[in-house]
Amino acid sequence: MPGRSTRLIVALDTKDTAQAARWREQAAGHADAVKLGLEFTYARGLDAVRAAAGDSPLFLDLKLHDIPNTVASAIGSLAALRPAMLTIHASGGRAMIAAARRAVDETFPSGSRPLLLAVTVLTSMDTQGLHEVGVPGSVEEQVVRLGRLAMESGADGLVCSSHEIAPLRRALGDGPVLVVPGIRPAGSALGDQKRVMTPAQARAAGADWIVVGRPITRAPDPAAAAAAIAAELSA
Repeated sequence: MPGRSTRLIVALDTKDTAQAARWREQAAGHADAVKLGLEFTYARGLDAVRAAAGDSPLFLDLKLHDIPNTVASAIGSLAALRPAMLTIHASGGRAMIAAARRAVDETFPSGSRPLLLAVTVLTSMDTQGLHEVGVPGSVEEQVVRLGRLAMESGADGLVCSSHEIAPLRRALGDGPVLVVPGIRPAGSALGDQKRVMTPAQARAAGADWIVVGRPITRAPDPAAAAAAIAAELSA
């Protein structure tokens, strides 16, 4: 999508507070935000999340999914972290998403409200995986279905694989903020991701943010790896 600015989130996927801080410092100047998720938060707690993120904008990826009241209460408990973005599961349904929207609006001061992002289909899932849990149709159909529901219910944007960017843009236009994990520079190992693209491909497709973890944090020189991806996004 010509003219679209795509920004980089570095995933600090570790249980080690000092290691997370080192990766964040190494990526500083090249990454626009850092991601901390379930692995780190469960191991170290919310105070450590704040310390590991430092002054970087925080993508807090906890994928909240519960009854509406519980999700709303959880969002209130996270307010002290001042995340720039936080995630819920779109499959939680309309009432849960709407409750999360209200909690964000009521809990966070105006001007510091995080983007409320709804996860559509995990990038580790494929069509067979969806069928095994009782979801008919294709991954693309489910992503668009959940994406439309989430945006109608108050989400600011969606978390999707790179392969669903174009279908979501066709269905929902430029309004949703699209955050895209499962990004792998050319030549990188896929790991547990099944639906991937390179940074340049994701930018061309219309991603607003990409999330990159191991290709940066496990590189011999994480700073150089982050710089290379940032350069690819701005080329």
